[in-house]
Amino acid sequence: MTWVSWRLQRTEALIAAAVVALLAALLIPTGLHMASVYDHDGLSNCLKVRTHDCNVAIDAFTRRFENRGALLAWFNLVPGLIGVLVAAPFIIELEHGTYRLAWTQSITRRRWLANKLGVAVVGALLAALAMTALITWWRAPLDHLHGRMQTSVFDFEGTVGFAYVLFALGLALAVGVIWRRTAPAVIVGFVGYTVVRIFVQNWLRQRYQTPLSGTWPVTAGSRPDLSSAWVLSEGPSDKLGHPFPNAIGTIQSCSRTINDHTRSIDPACLAKQGLGYFHAVYQPASRFWLFQGIETALFGGIALALILFAALWIHRRAS
Repeated sequence: MTWVSWRLQRTEALIAAAVVALLAALLIPTGLHMASVYDHDGLSNCLKVRTHDCNVAIDAFTRRFENRGALLAWFNLVPGLIGVLVAAPFIIELEHGTYRLAWTQSITRRRWLANKLGVAVVGALLAALAMTALITWWRAPLDHLHGRMQTSVFDFEGTVGFAYVLFALGLALAVGVIWRRTAPAVIVGFVGYTVVRIFVQNWLRQRYQTPLSGTWPVTAGSRPDLSSAWVLSEGPSDKLGHPFPNAIGTIQSCSRTINDHTRSIDPACLAKQGLGYFHAVYQPASRFWLFQGIETALFGGIALALILFAALWIHRRAS
C-alpha cells in the first residue's frame, strides 16, 4: 500500500523536486564562487577584529553577493507550495470517493490514514530538508559576516522550514477533509499559509522576547555590536534615546564630499547641533536558536493539531 501511495504522489513529488532542482541550479554555481572569493579575500580573519580594511573588504563582498541573495525572497513561499501540493492527492481521493474501494479490501481506516498521511508528511519533510540544506550551504559566507537573524535569512535556515511545510500541509488537509474539493482546499491552504507567515515575520517574531536597546555617543564611546543582530530600528537620538527631529537635514549639513563616490560626516559638527547620539533597538544574534525553537514549535504544533483533526474527521465521519 505504501508503494501505491507513493505512486499517487508522483506528480506532486516531481513538481517539488523540480522546484528544488531549480533552486540548486541557481545557487550552486554562485555558492561555489562566493565561497572561493570569501577564502581568497581572507574574510574569515575579520570575524574577530573589524579593522578599517576589514570593513572595506566586507562591504565590497556584501555588495557583490547580497543582491543575489535577494533572489531567495522569491522562494519564501515555496514551503507553502510544497505543503499544499503534497496534501493534494489525499484530498483528491476524498473528492472522488476512491478511498471507499481501499476500505472494502480488508484495509482498515486507521491503516489507510496512517499510510496516506505518513507518506505525505515524509515527502514534505524531505523536500524541506533539501531546501534548507541547500540555502544554508549557499549563505554560509554571508552568515559568518552578518549573522542569521534577518528575516530574509531566518526563514530559510535552522528548523523553521520543516514546520512551515507541515503547517501548509496540515492547513490544506483540514480544509480538504471538510470541503472535499481539491482546488479550493489547495488555494485556501496556500493563501492561509501566506497570511500567517506574513503576520508572524512582520509582527509576532520580534516580540518573542523583549528587544534590547542601546544609545551611544557619535564622537566617542562603545556601541553595541549590531553586525549580526536583527536591527528593528536605528537612528539619531538625544542622550535618553529619543528620536532627534530633522536628523536628515542636520546630517546633510555636516557631511562633505571626499571624492566622487564617498561622503564623510563630521562628528564634531553633529555634536554642536545637538545630534550627539545614536539609538538602536535590536534582537541579538545569540537569540537565533531560541527564536527558531519558538517558531518551529508554533507552526509545528498547529500543523500537528490540523493533521490530527483531518485524520479524526475522516476516521469518524467519512463513509
